[in-house]
Amino acid sequence: MKRDSRLSGVLHVLLHMAEAGTPMTSDALAKMMKTNPVVIRRVLAGLREHQLVCSEKGHGGGWKLCRDLATITLHDIYLALDEPTLLAMGNRTEAPGCLVEEAVNNALNQAFQDAEALLLTRFRAVTLAQLSHDFHQRMQARGFSGSHEHSIFSDNDSNSAED
Repeated sequence: MKRDSRLSGVLHVLLHMAEAGTPMTSDALAKMMKTNPVVIRRVLAGLREHQLVCSEKGHGGGWKLCRDLATITLHDIYLALDEPTLLAMGNRTEAPGCLVEEAVNNALNQAFQDAEALLLTRFRAVTLAQLSHDFHQRMQARGFSGSHEHSIFSDNDSNSAED
């Protein structure tokens, strides 16, 4: 089963938007994330419905955060993404005809519910401000100063910047 990386990607985009401090176009965000601008617009439109981002039209327009980083949690973003499945594992069948499989399902279902509850609790506790702080500490530890930009060079280019 393919992993759903939308939450990770959206967090990445939002932190870059916060760092920019000015509206960013979907074209610029798409180039940075190596995807299509339509994908960026679709995702950000969903975040706009949850009042996490705003868009400005015209010259100098684009997408920007419309709430303070300290007020946006991972859970807020998870909800804005329509609550994607958290765990890739599941039962072989939901309505087994075998008592052994019923016992297996019962044990697994409880474990899955406990794991999801723990994960959602953690999502409620982590803010974009905390992620931004962690990012800045990592930059400082690696000797970077100023702004952080994705490299326009390929991954194999010795001049490429670390992300």
